[in-house]
Order: sequence, then C-alpha cells, then structure tokens
Amino acid sequence: MTYEYFSLNGDILPIEQAKIELSNIEFAYGFGVYENVRVSKNIVFFLEQHAQRLLGSAEIIGVEHNFTKDFIESSVRELLKKLGAETCNVKIMLIGGRDKDSANLYIMCLNPLFPDRKLYKTGVHCTAENYQRPFPHAKSLNMLPSYLAYKKAKAAGAYDALLVDKNDCVTEGTRTNFFAISGKTIFSPPESEILLGVTRDNVIKVAKRGGYKVIEKPLPLNYLTNYDGLFLTSTSSKIMPIKSINDDNFHIPDELDNLMKLFNKFINTNYN
Repeated sequence: MTYEYFSLNGDILPIEQAKIELSNIEFAYGFGVYENVRVSKNIVFFLEQHAQRLLGSAEIIGVEHNFTKDFIESSVRELLKKLGAETCNVKIMLIGGRDKDSANLYIMCLNPLFPDRKLYKTGVHCTAENYQRPFPHAKSLNMLPSYLAYKKAKAAGAYDALLVDKNDCVTEGTRTNFFAISGKTIFSPPESEILLGVTRDNVIKVAKRGGYKVIEKPLPLNYLTNYDGLFLTSTSSKIMPIKSINDDNFHIPDELDNLMKLFNKFINTNYN
C-alpha cells in the first residue's frame, strides 16, 4: 500500500513533498534519531513511550529542537486519521539542524513487516557479529555497522544479527533486544550497554507481575547453551524465541511459552 501523505513539523503534506536536500549534512551524517511505532487494527501501541524515548535519544546525541512529547503524539494521530491507516508501522524521524529552529520532525506510515506466525512456534535463527553501538541508549540514524550486520544475517537466512562486545558478550540485536531464560528467571544484558526498548520494558513489567525474576548480567556468547532458552523482543515481533545462533541450537522452554502468552494477554487486555 502507498500512503499519500506524511507529516513535517506537524503539517500534513502530500508524500511527493517528502524530500531532504542532498546538501543536508546533518541527515547525511546521521545526526538524528528515530522511532518505529506499531499500529494494528487502529490501535497505536505504546505511543507515549516511543515519543518519550525519541526525545531522550535526541538529548543524548545533542539534537536541539522545539518539539514536545504531546506534539509528537498528536502529530502521529492526526496523520493516521488523515490516512485512515488501520494497520501499519509509523516511522518518526527527528533530524537535527544548525540550531533548534532548523530541526525537523518527519512522520510517515510504512507497510507493516510482521513475522510469520509459525516462527513463534519454531523460533528463529540468528548470527553473531562483533560490534558495540556508540551511545547505546540513543536510537540514532547512524546505523551503518548495524545495517551491514543485519544485511549479512539476512543473506545467511537469519532473522537478526546479535551484537557481541569486546568481552564476547551478547548485548542486543541490530533491531531487537536480547534475553536468556532459565526456569522463571530472565537474564538481560546490563542496561547501561543496550537500547532500552519499549517492548523490552513492557515485557519486563509483565514478567515481574507474572512471578518471573529479572537479572541484569553479562551474557557471554559461548555460555548461552547453559540457559533453558533465549528470546528477542521488538516492536514488530513482541517476544520471539531463538532456535539457533550460528551453529548452536536451542529449544523453547515452557516458561518462555508461558511468558509469551502472558504478554499477548497484556496486549489484548490493555489495547483491545
């Protein structure tokens, strides 16, 4: 589906006007931040949290601007209303300028890329790549190494590439958060080293309410087979089990299956 309009600084314009000048050095150098918001059957998921994280990312890398959380949220909803978009992904980009008055807020709707449902039963294959993002708490446009890792993973038939730091510990995926699980204990890489995903945060809340314990600790790549299972979280996939990383295989333990059901119930209860 092609969407006919986008939003620029709160103004809804024809998509033909969605252009960025080649001389825009801030965009060319990735001096900006972004968010992807899931919309399904007219339900906009976690919009407030995405808008708040966008502003936090901008602050981390020094993007000055005049936009507020309420303005971002209302601009998203106005665009969705104009388009009549029921199921899509909303991409929000805040691109810096020379000063706060020249920063721009772009909002557009894209066709959703939801995973095949069978993957929730079988799990997904992942590769591992040595790379650690600078400014890990910022969801910035400067994503070249992650893009290359993801492209390499897709060429190998993988769902995502897991990023491995200098200590050979898995931190996160190129577009996902990473967890290990044993019994009712969930293990996350240290929050200081990862993007604090919106879905990740909500999965942790649901897990704690469901009697799970959550521990932050380094997760060495060569130790992962000692856990009962592994999984990813993201806006598009919610909770996705991992079946293999490189040549190591994993299964989906009962407690992970239960957590997936708890999270789906949380989504259905709070957004339907």
